[in-house]
Amino acid sequence: MLISNYYRVPVILVLFFLPFINYAQKAKRIRLIQANEIRYDKHFNKDIQMLIGDVILEHDSIYLYCDSAYLNDKENNVEAFGHVHINTGDSLDLFGDYLFYNGITKLAEIQDNVRLIDNTTTVNTEHLFYDRLTKISYYLYGGKIYSKDNQLYSDKGYYYTSKKEFFFKKNVVLINPEYTMKSDTLLYNTETEIAYFYGPTTIHSEDNYIYCENGWYNTRLDVSRYSKNTFFNAGDQNLSCDSLFYDQHNGFGIAYSNITLTDTIKNIIVKGNYSEYHKERGYSMVTDSALAILVDNKDSLFLHADTIQATFDSAQSLKSLYAYYHTKFFRNDIQGMCDSLFYHFTDSILTMYNEPVLWTEENQLTADTIKIYFENQQVVQMTMHNSSFIISKDDSVNFNQIKGVNMIAYFAKNQLYKIMVDANSETIYVVREDDGSMIGINKAVSGHMWVMLADSKVKKIIYIDHPTATLFPEKDITKDDRRLKGFYWHEGKRPINKIDIFRW
Repeated sequence: MLISNYYRVPVILVLFFLPFINYAQKAKRIRLIQANEIRYDKHFNKDIQMLIGDVILEHDSIYLYCDSAYLNDKENNVEAFGHVHINTGDSLDLFGDYLFYNGITKLAEIQDNVRLIDNTTTVNTEHLFYDRLTKISYYLYGGKIYSKDNQLYSDKGYYYTSKKEFFFKKNVVLINPEYTMKSDTLLYNTETEIAYFYGPTTIHSEDNYIYCENGWYNTRLDVSRYSKNTFFNAGDQNLSCDSLFYDQHNGFGIAYSNITLTDTIKNIIVKGNYSEYHKERGYSMVTDSALAILVDNKDSLFLHADTIQATFDSAQSLKSLYAYYHTKFFRNDIQGMCDSLFYHFTDSILTMYNEPVLWTEENQLTADTIKIYFENQQVVQMTMHNSSFIISKDDSVNFNQIKGVNMIAYFAKNQLYKIMVDANSETIYVVREDDGSMIGINKAVSGHMWVMLADSKVKKIIYIDHPTATLFPEKDITKDDRRLKGFYWHEGKRPINKIDIFRW
């Protein structure tokens, strides 16, 4: 009785009569190549053939394999079940448990245990669409992609098969043996292995952490470019900037615009608009409005130069800081300027080179080279080498002056209290009564001397080794004689606040 409801035809006869079946547009119709069994039930649907066992279908150069299928010749579509496999002939293969394919629109919808395989790339999802006209496949409910060493997860994904490009959207996670990337939106090319990311993106690796909102990453070469609110962390160092180029393999980076480098261990902040980082060579540099801040809760030091350079040890710990060309710094208790400067973090010594000028309270100090020694971020000692000169203003026309070859200045609580002058010592000093009235101007010369100060005022001078001294009434000493050779008053160049360090 079943024969009255459907008929069975041996496969050999089906294949024999296929050329005579009415396919007006053969190239555009879904064509049956093979099936172990064909069933037809007009009560189920008179336009559908039920294909069972080792089914092979062909449509416009692609082949479909499955366990069973409903082939609708009138609508030119097919539903396929079990071990579904589509071979496109151009290296793309699709697998799943269920397929609906429309021969007119050339749109395939595959569900359950879906795999897309294209050369070295595999996509796993539960629901995939493949548009043959646009050559775009996409999923909308979560998927995983495997490509060489990279694994990627996202809620939505689009694969442009002709370009070998993936476009991922929402909760995107890219996992590589060296790092993990999370992003809102990501474009990935499987041939170039370059990932382009848009929106908030983070990259974690063993050595560093990166945040940005736009950029690209070449996963093959470990080269990347980040922009828009870029933040980079490497252990104790943090970097924020407008954009960053980084070559992870060679340990080389370039940062651009609004740069802020922070070392949380050494308590130093460096700012600028252009920076380079060389990991293997152990240094980085900042220029274009370069600023270094040696942070202290009570009184931070602000330093500006054309270029500021830092060096690191093998553990990437900050060792030293260089500032060169038009260097100037400000702290409430000490200010300075010079052509170049060097600061060593291990021994906390700051060295000023090439026409250095230093100001502490009322005193101006100059020499060929000046070294400042810090302890717990306070000045404890200063050495001045060759052509050492200390000047303090007494009144509108007179200056107290100390000159020698070398000097050592001693500080307590950042205040200058004692100076040792070594070789060829000279002084000009205004002598006053206790009420402030002038007694005269004293000029003295000796081999060495000690100068004692209190509240930045000279209280006593001890001359050693053949001293000679003369006290002149003010009226008996000319203006030129009131100046030691090499006298120069730099008051107009002294920074009075942290903004002044940018004024030369």
